[in-house]
Amino acid sequence: MFSFNMFDHPIPRVFQNRFSTQYRCFSVSMLAGPNDRSDVEKGGKKAEPHPSLFTGRLNITYPMLFKLTNKNSDRVTHCGVLEFVADEGICYLPHWMMQNLLLEEGGLVQVESVNLQVATYSKFQPQSPDFLDITNPKAVLENALRNFACLTTGDVIAINYNEKIYELRVMETKPDKAVSIIECDMNVDFDAPLGYKEPERQAQHEESAEGEADHSGYTGELGFRAFSGSGNRLDGKKKGVEPSPSPVRPGDIKRGIPNYEFKLGKITFIRNSRPLVKKVEEAYRAEWELCRSAGHFLRHYYVHGERPACGQWRRDLASCREWEERRSAEAQRSLCESERARVRAARKHGLVWAPRQSPPEDWHLPLPEDKDG
Repeated sequence: MFSFNMFDHPIPRVFQNRFSTQYRCFSVSMLAGPNDRSDVEKGGKKAEPHPSLFTGRLNITYPMLFKLTNKNSDRVTHCGVLEFVADEGICYLPHWMMQNLLLEEGGLVQVESVNLQVATYSKFQPQSPDFLDITNPKAVLENALRNFACLTTGDVIAINYNEKIYELRVMETKPDKAVSIIECDMNVDFDAPLGYKEPERQAQHEESAEGEADHSGYTGELGFRAFSGSGNRLDGKKKGVEPSPSPVRPGDIKRGIPNYEFKLGKITFIRNSRPLVKKVEEAYRAEWELCRSAGHFLRHYYVHGERPACGQWRRDLASCREWEERRSAEAQRSLCESERARVRAARKHGLVWAPRQSPPEDWHLPLPEDKDG
């Protein structure tokens, strides 16, 4: 756009022409077209005539934000532009925006272009306690506000979530009463929903004087007794009637064994671990079955040229069973001797070679020829 000035001075921005006109307003359901335009109801934008009707001769800044005024009711709100598909002299608004402006179908609305500051804070008040049923309301609101261009204090916006419409009143916006929320970092806060009542907590009554006398008797006989009072529910409801506890005698309380290795600043958790039944016996059984397998037989016969001796594993299995069932001293001695023999055999036929410190003396001589050759 070009401008000409005979005094070679720029015209102040406040004196430049701004877009301002009146449109006949209709709801989105009146928008003609084969496609469903329910998406217009989910945001704060309107459908207007083609921008060539006014952008060529007026000062329009981007993003396009407009101030809508119903002069009959003196109601004001702000919005953006979704599409330029309306006929000349007509605009289409979401139904909730028409309710804020107290407009009827075909009513006149004043449309003016404005520049709004970027939002930094906003506070909303749900118009129904049903909004508390949403698991993460901030995430739902953030996703819904992507379809909005600006917010006005006092408006009641509508968001659609899980096929249900929730209305929220804009209680406060900063830094101004009307702000732009396009590409902004805005802090969101919620006020208590309209009609919400805090759950009443019933007063908790103490135990009768008779019960207090009994507890003092326990203290006198047994000393300090932990967790001897009555319990309370978090929701404030009374507990069910429970039978009175039977009196505790001094002989019923058993003291544990003190931890003589206790150290200051160290907590030890002692658990009664159950012994694994027949774990050792299963290990001997697995070794015996492996020794009798076809794969081990072939490998042992190939390496050593003889059958594997599995009798010792079988005898160890029988000795282990005898020890676990009867604690036989003979079985214990037999198992210990068998294990010592295996350890000695493993050390004797170790697979680790001692490293050489120097090469053999005859390393340079030719290899001896085969005598049988």
